[in-house]
Amino acid sequence: MLNIVVVNDDGWGTAGIRLLAKEMTKLGKVTVIAPDGPRSGNAAAITVAKPMYLRRIEEHDLNGAEVYVTNGTPADCIKIAREELFRDRPIDLVVSGINHGNNAAVNAMYSGTVGACFVAAEKGIPAIAWSINSHAMDVDLHWIQPFLVDVTRHLLEEGIAPRTVFNINAPVGEIEGIRWTRQCCGHWANELAPIDEPLPEGVLKGWKLAGEFVNDEPDATDTDIWAMDHQLLAITPLTIDWTAYGSL
Repeated sequence: MLNIVVVNDDGWGTAGIRLLAKEMTKLGKVTVIAPDGPRSGNAAAITVAKPMYLRRIEEHDLNGAEVYVTNGTPADCIKIAREELFRDRPIDLVVSGINHGNNAAVNAMYSGTVGACFVAAEKGIPAIAWSINSHAMDVDLHWIQPFLVDVTRHLLEEGIAPRTVFNINAPVGEIEGIRWTRQCCGHWANELAPIDEPLPEGVLKGWKLAGEFVNDEPDATDTDIWAMDHQLLAITPLTIDWTAYGSL
């Protein structure tokens, strides 16, 4: 039986991770380890300036899964799973998500969902990240549900290459097919919104993150953004090797 670790960056208890954990119990023994609150945008950040703690959740409805929460980041979750929970047995697969909000294009760089998978890949563990193109916590997930087990099983059967992560992004609503894609070239613009509230003494100005994604290649039909825009499930292979070989 496969030992499967399920993680996310939205925090324990959100709809995405609950559905993902339930579905993964159809493939193996599931251990959930997740942050105790939202950690979106943490990428592969790790906790270095404070202690980390682990707590077990005894009461849940996740089909026999073991469930743990930590005050650490998604990346920390994988380190704790490997060094503590699976000290004497292998982790066969890490599945991260389902993230509320897409992790396509440059979003993958910021994503704690993908970051957890990069840590898994660094440790030689196959890893798959799942995201849906909506930040709503009550987004309708039933369209993505039939794909979770079948796509995961297919990727495992085909084999996940060392140091490789599969980053999967789903559209909202009916999914009309599956597409292998590359990351879209794009950028974020107008990212800082001034805070309209009293500022602490001595503070000159304050902002909160905002902005809009700009697609730099809107006519390209082989990207993850294009696939989602056309109601397709986008599967993008990523690697933890960031070397720009063309510049060597």
